[in-house]
Amino acid sequence: MCMNEIKELMDKVIQFRDERNWGQFHNPKDLAISLSLEASELLENFQWKNSEEALIQNKENIKDELADVMIYSMLLANDLNLDIEAIVKEKIEKNKMKYPIEKAYGVKTKYTDL
Repeated sequence: MCMNEIKELMDKVIQFRDERNWGQFHNPKDLAISLSLEASELLENFQWKNSEEALIQNKENIKDELADVMIYSMLLANDLNLDIEAIVKEKIEKNKMKYPIEKAYGVKTKYTDL
């Protein structure tokens, strides 16, 4: 996804919110809470199932919940004046330092234990 596409998507999310006058309810704390709640709803689709079962039974709901997580993430980034592309790239660079290929390749170990 290129920067223009991210901006267009962000604009659609903001327009949807603003058309309903929901911005008045959106502050960083409540957006972070909503993000966490939506992530929990996403997780619920996998509870007591293996990944394959969850996808067979709940794929449509998983898509909806993942979209909610992304929408709240975008709203939070907007309210904090954060550039999504920039912060993702910065985090990837940080992760490269934490997880160098020669230590992390093919292992699931947390960086503190590499």
